[in-house]
Amino acid sequence: MLATRSIILALTFAVFASCSQPSRQAGRPVLWKIDQLDKIGGQAVTVIGNPRVIDAPGGKAVLFDGVDDALLVPSNPIAGLQAFTVEAIFRPDTGGNKEQRWFHIQGNTRDDRVLLEIRVDGDQWFLDTFIKSGENRRTLYAENFKHPLGQWYHVALVFDGSTMKHYVDGREELSGPLTIAPLDEGKTSIGVRMNRVNWFKGAVSRARFTARALSPKEFMEKK
Repeated sequence: MLATRSIILALTFAVFASCSQPSRQAGRPVLWKIDQLDKIGGQAVTVIGNPRVIDAPGGKAVLFDGVDDALLVPSNPIAGLQAFTVEAIFRPDTGGNKEQRWFHIQGNTRDDRVLLEIRVDGDQWFLDTFIKSGENRRTLYAENFKHPLGQWYHVALVFDGSTMKHYVDGREELSGPLTIAPLDEGKTSIGVRMNRVNWFKGAVSRARFTARALSPKEFMEKK
């Protein structure tokens, strides 16, 4: 009888614990407000250079000078996910380099990574996204989808487990097949590639991570 009661209590506790802790696999988004220099997403931030906080639509943002400003977050917000959506609200400014890696998620092993990049062409830019896991990788280089610099944009990188897509302001630009193993724990750089090349000139206000492939109607609002 005592053993039976112990089993019942253990099962009850397990059910309670699973209900009381939200599961990322259930698709609950994780929002990072990039509006301060000490913490992002509850994580202590390493500051490189002199980025500064500015006003932005819907709140604040962090401005990067395109020379030596960046933030490093000791977290991989998509670690372990079979499918995911990475969204961000950002403003690419004039005067920056042609190639700019402005959001870089890096796993701790196999050099796995997810990158949001831009290429600048005169007074316009286009989105370049990249996913790598093990030997598998894909680049979406949207050179035929150019946008004016100096404006705020919503971008989304969506991976459903077999297809990679990216969007600007809710419009799909490119897609392609991809099969990867989930990334492991790691870190994130904002404003530069992890190895401190290809600095970003502009501002970033928010990023959001969801453990499933979102449709455009589910994306976060730009303002």
